[in-house]
Amino acid sequence: MAARGIFVTGTGTEVGKTVVAAVIARTLAAEGSRVAVFKPAVSGLEDEGESDHALLRRASGSPQSGLEIAPYRFDPPASPHLAAALAGEEIDPERLRRTAREAAANADVLVCEGVGGLLVPLACRVSRNICDQGDTPYLVRDLAADLGYPMVIVASPGLGTINHTLLTLEAARGAGLEIASVVLTPWPEQPSEVECSNRETIATLGEVEVQTLPPLDLADPGSWPALGPTVT
Repeated sequence: MAARGIFVTGTGTEVGKTVVAAVIARTLAAEGSRVAVFKPAVSGLEDEGESDHALLRRASGSPQSGLEIAPYRFDPPASPHLAAALAGEEIDPERLRRTAREAAANADVLVCEGVGGLLVPLACRVSRNICDQGDTPYLVRDLAADLGYPMVIVASPGLGTINHTLLTLEAARGAGLEIASVVLTPWPEQPSEVECSNRETIATLGEVEVQTLPPLDLADPGSWPALGPTVT
């Protein structure tokens, strides 16, 4: 791809991936870059509140349409492969790659946000609401490898995060992915001894830069701090 980019993943769901991706997109836009955003699939649209792709678009100032940001969108909050199956659809990996390429072609930098964690299946044949035995699924990690951008891993700062984060680092590096940084969020104003230890332990054992992001007022992007991992 011609554009620079970053791929934001997480140690699991609901760890702040969209918020971190939005802050990165806003930071890059504030620096003068034309920013495009991309998320392979969005689920949980039946829930109230701003959708992930809408927040990414607002943060980046991108003129992209919803489909140009997230080519697959589903109502129930479920893994993409299951949400697609429940909707009578099947996610096409080539469509994901093509949509990302098209977004990158019209921007200086592309901010991609994954779905769930690295090993979440995006596409696989489904029966009885599970991936068929013997099928080769297309994982979030596969998409990240196909796009080839440096990766930011988002994790919570509290108890249990060391194991989750180091496992995600291992899974990413095992696929040859470059790690730009880990971001712990929401980082409290007065972190506990456990949270501080988690940050230093992940940095040391994971041999990675660890950044922190405090709780944000999502309605006021002007109050967000800058967050700028290396984007290549």
